[in-house]
Amino acid sequence: MSTQSRQETADAPHWSAYGPLDLHPILVHTMEAFNEHGYHGTSVRDIAGRVGVTVPALYYHYENKQALLATLLETSMKDVLDRCRAAAAEAGDEPLPRFCAMVESIVLYMANRKGLAFLDTEIRSLEPGNRARYVALRDYLEHMLLDTVEAGIARGVFTTPIPADAVRAVLIMCQGVANWYRADGPLTAAQIAERHVLLSLGTVGHPGAVDGLAGIPSRRRTAPPRQRPNPEGRP
Repeated sequence: MSTQSRQETADAPHWSAYGPLDLHPILVHTMEAFNEHGYHGTSVRDIAGRVGVTVPALYYHYENKQALLATLLETSMKDVLDRCRAAAAEAGDEPLPRFCAMVESIVLYMANRKGLAFLDTEIRSLEPGNRARYVALRDYLEHMLLDTVEAGIARGVFTTPIPADAVRAVLIMCQGVANWYRADGPLTAAQIAERHVLLSLGTVGHPGAVDGLAGIPSRRRTAPPRQRPNPEGRP
């Protein structure tokens, strides 16, 4: 990482750190409603009632229900992208630690921001223009991983003969954490992320995934030890 990059990120939270969810109350209540009843099962009046405002007041902030969904999905994807880029920059250019850090960052996001991450299932409800913007962001994340895997193949670190399919499988597996992770479960988010790194290495054909972690880098954490998180980082 360059000196300039270090200076630019010096005051930013570490990519693995999660505090309270910083969203407008309208978006928080919308997210909860969509997760409970689905996009089509939720009305603007339902959301306004949860927030405690009138429907016209809600429209003052957001044009319509579609705008609420698009804002939530794009906010979520931009956050995970920023964290993934930071993790990759911290790991450096070597494909193995870079891949491990990116997978870890994605899984930690899915566990700590599961309410937002789960909304990815509502991509089918986006109108064409909003869907195109969201898909472009999601494709960017996929290509970040793919570029790293292909670099690893070129250096003999990964052996998968189907890198694009392997990366899609890794992302699907990581995104699935948002469906089942529980903060009060037997494993912390960090432990789940560690296991998913191992599973992902097996998917892209790294020998260490089979040989008992042999050769898999242990990331040097720069953030303070994390507490056991709760959904959305709420107190």
